[in-house]
Formats: sequence, C-alpha cells, structure tokens
Amino acid sequence: MDLPLHLLSATRLLELYASRAVSPVAAIEAALDAIERLNPKLNAYCLVDRNRAVAGALESEARWKRGTPMGPLDGVPVSIKDIVLVRGWPTLRGSKLVDPDQDWSQDAILVGHLRNAGAILIGKTTTPEFGWKGVTDSPLCGVTGNPWNPALTPGGSSGGAAVAAACGMGALHIGTDGGGSIRIPASFTGVVGFKPTFGIVPRHPPSPFGTVSTGGPITRSVADAALAMDVLAQPHALDWYGIPHEGLSFRKNLAGGVAGWRIAFSPTLSGARVDPEVARLVAEAVRVFAELGATVEQVPQVTDDSLAVFQSHWFAGAASLLRDVPPAQRRMLDPGLAKIAELGARLAVVDYLEAVRAREALGSKMMGFFRTYDLLLTPTMPIVAFPTGSDFPPQSDRGQWTDWTPFTYPFNLTRQPALSIPCGFTAAGLPVGLQIVGPMLSDDRVLRAAYAFEQARPFPLPDA
Repeated sequence: MDLPLHLLSATRLLELYASRAVSPVAAIEAALDAIERLNPKLNAYCLVDRNRAVAGALESEARWKRGTPMGPLDGVPVSIKDIVLVRGWPTLRGSKLVDPDQDWSQDAILVGHLRNAGAILIGKTTTPEFGWKGVTDSPLCGVTGNPWNPALTPGGSSGGAAVAAACGMGALHIGTDGGGSIRIPASFTGVVGFKPTFGIVPRHPPSPFGTVSTGGPITRSVADAALAMDVLAQPHALDWYGIPHEGLSFRKNLAGGVAGWRIAFSPTLSGARVDPEVARLVAEAVRVFAELGATVEQVPQVTDDSLAVFQSHWFAGAASLLRDVPPAQRRMLDPGLAKIAELGARLAVVDYLEAVRAREALGSKMMGFFRTYDLLLTPTMPIVAFPTGSDFPPQSDRGQWTDWTPFTYPFNLTRQPALSIPCGFTAAGLPVGLQIVGPMLSDDRVLRAAYAFEQARPFPLPDA
C-alpha cells in the first residue's frame, strides 16, 4: 500500500478485503482514528458511532473470511450528511429547533441501499442549518474548516462530507445538492463531488426544497463515485420522482475515454465574473480533453441569468420548511435562513408559477444545447475558499450565497448531472474545481469523462 490505510479508496479497500490483505476492522478503525485525530480541528462530523461501526466491521470481516460478502460495499466506511435520515441516529440538520428525543427508526431509501450493500455507517457529517447555504456553519454544530487551511470555509452545504472525504475520515461520503451543495465543497476542498440526474437517486423522504435537490457521493476518486452510484441509483417503489433505469452500471465503461466526443467549454456560463487564477487553471484543464481526443469548442454565454428563478424555488422551500415555527423559536435560527424564509413567504403564487415556467424554458434550452454537444465544461466555482465566519467572500455584494455560486444552481433547475473534479492549485495552495455537465440521464458519460481527466491529471490529497 502506497498510502496510509485511512486514505485508501473504497475501490482499493474492496480489493484488499477480497485478497485478505486488509481486514474491514482495520479499515474502520483507521477511519475512526482519523476522525478522532482531525475532527476536533475541522469539525467534519457531528456524530460518530464507534461502537456500532466496529461491530459492523467485525460482521463484515466474518463474511469476507467465508467468501460471502454481503454486497458491493461490504466493509466500506461511509458517512451520511446530517440532512438524511439514518435509523438509530438523530438527524438534527444543524438546527436547535429539531428535538433529538423523538422516533429515529426510519432510514432514507438511499441509506437502506447502502446498508443492503454492506456499507459500514460510521457517523453523520456537519451541515449548515437545514442545508440552506453554501458554507458550513450552524447554530447547533458550529463552524467547519477547510483541510487545506482551517481558517477558510470548505463550502457547503455538504461541507462536512467534503472535509471528511479529503482527509480520509471514511472512504465514501453521502451529501445532498440543492443548489451546488455537493459541488461547491468538492471544489473548495479538492475532491470529487457528483450531483446525479434528478430522479436517479431516490430522495425519500423528499427534500423540503423540492425537485431542485438530490443526493449523491463525495469521494476521493471518480471510480469511487461510480461505485457509490451503482449502489445509490436503485429504483424504489416509494420514490414518486424515480426514473426507471434497471440494470444501469456506472462502472461498466468508466475507462472508455472521450475520443471523438464533442465538448463545449463555457468560461462564464451566463456572464459570471471569474477570478483570473481560477479561469486560467480551468482553461488549462479543458485543454486536457482535446489531448484525450475530444473536439473542444469554446462557446459564448450558454444560458441567461437564472438567479431569480432559482431563488424563487429556494426561498419558497425555506418558507414551507419553517411555516409552523413560532416567532419565539425563529430567534434560534441562522439569521440568513430566517431571512430567506420570510422572503419566500411573501412570494405570490403567480410569481412562483412564473418561476416554474422559466425553469421549464431553461431546461428545454439545455436539452437543445446537448443535441449538439456531448458534454459542457465550466468552472465549478468562480472563486476559491474564503475565510470562515461569513456567508460571503470578501468584497462581494453580500446579497445571498447564490450570488457567488453562478455555475452550480442552474443545473439543479435543469435536473442535469454535474460533477466537480479538482483541476489545480492557486498560488496560495487552494484547490480549484472543473465542472463537467451532461444532458439528462448521461450520468455514466459524465463519470467517464471525469475518470479520463483524473487519469491524465491525478490530484494530491491534503496532508492528513
């Protein structure tokens, strides 16, 4: 092994389990030891269940010794964002408003899929309150730091999951993405974050933010993201939005390359301002796809500004989420969340329906765009990580977190698959992400392109 045990990929761990070179117990203990060592500084986890994880690892070890692994993730240490229900653990969502003393006997469907595949759930990762914003701090759990510099934010809202992935505090990490919440922290922390096509991964119970939000993996490698998707993307009878896709494998043609593909590159998407250093690193990354045999074309502005459309959906979701919270308790909320809920409550029904129509038009426009191109490349973020303690980068307009995330939320509106992969470092040593976007239901194509890039330009992990 050329890496410490806690930094090995899930794919590599499974190979070592099969050859009996490594025990699941050793892998789980290595992950838990990394959490014990690093979490006090970084605050990636809000709950860790060492006893249950070790007990599960012992059962996994016995299955591997018998040659009867339970499923494709047997013995792999996995974390779950504290937005997603996990049987036996409280799901407090970063909020003081959630009563921990209630029935916690339900798994979200995707968690059930992970259990059935043999995954060992080790804990829950931190999130801003109800996952509402693009940085990770909350009234309940405090501030999460970036592993490259703990004084900087890892992004959000799946910031704890991204930090855990970057530092080897588990091999696979499950986040949610309603406006960039997987891809923003993946870009800021230098890991792989994949938002699938909406409807591919069951989201039951559904998100209060509706059809802009889905679950997906955050990992240290593209192969691990594809492995996780093979487990997560299984239809379920209770998932009303589910898209039937029996037998789909995300790993089958992962190494097939991109030769002959036609790929668009949009440096600004809808006219966004991008930090010059970020723009340079992304442009250099885009050239790799031409070296790999694709035809790459830089395209002008791809979409109109959809910020107001997204905010109508997001603010209305916040208003619905908090509609029964009495005024006295609202004082316990993150002030920013309380503000957008108030704005959402004022949104007229006709204005919301107009936003729905605009979303439909945007989706149709992107479907037309992908009649010409196989993929679209953009920066994931126009900036790099900035100091904790603020919802906004320095010198920003300080309106909403969506003002500095112009490349992510449009693809929540359109339901398309989008992945962030690290593509370089700034002079200050901070990671930059490249976003790979595909048409609806082309999740395997997005992963395949990301894998080709990763093989051509491997990315280092932080010193953990």
